[in-house]
Amino acid sequence: MGKLDRLSIYISMILRHRPQEAHITLDEHGWADVEELLAGVSGTGREIDRAMLEEIVATDKKQRYSFNQDKTLIRANQGHSIPVDVELKEQEPPEFLYHGTAAAFLDAIRAEGIKPMSRLYVHLSKDGKTALTVGRRHGEPVVLKVHSGEMYRAGCPFYLSENGVWLTKKVAPEYFEEMELQKQEIGTAQRAQASASQKIPE
Repeated sequence: MGKLDRLSIYISMILRHRPQEAHITLDEHGWADVEELLAGVSGTGREIDRAMLEEIVATDKKQRYSFNQDKTLIRANQGHSIPVDVELKEQEPPEFLYHGTAAAFLDAIRAEGIKPMSRLYVHLSKDGKTALTVGRRHGEPVVLKVHSGEMYRAGCPFYLSENGVWLTKKVAPEYFEEMELQKQEIGTAQRAQASASQKIPE
């Protein structure tokens, strides 16, 4: 994992969960002042400047961040555990969306539905492959097929984040089904996870 990758993970934590660690504040829409963020991150002993921050935003594979028009403010696009309004607009979702989780959580999900837990919203993927990648982060992967179109017609709002993640407040048990995963798919996902783990330094 390179320097910019580590910085990106740290900035993600600051902008979504713990801004106080870098001694910055977010406004009600999740925006942070760029100069304050740079000073705050530098104050923790990490090397960063504006060029590095702009490269992180431009190259982040998950497109976690957005600048405002003149690049004086920055925010995370979604995934917050702190109460902010990132000005999401309600949108009609595809007929089906997908949620990746781990087998260990299935009993609770079957009983209570898919809940946002520490986040403000449940995160849903537009395809099963992405959901499988998410699920393998937590253990033996499970992919749930969500009847999002039916939910929307029943009055459940959906939102689409700037980086293409579908969001909703909760998915009740009657609106999803477990997908059958081929052993080959699970094995491929687990090998990819093991390979990624080996690249992360102690």
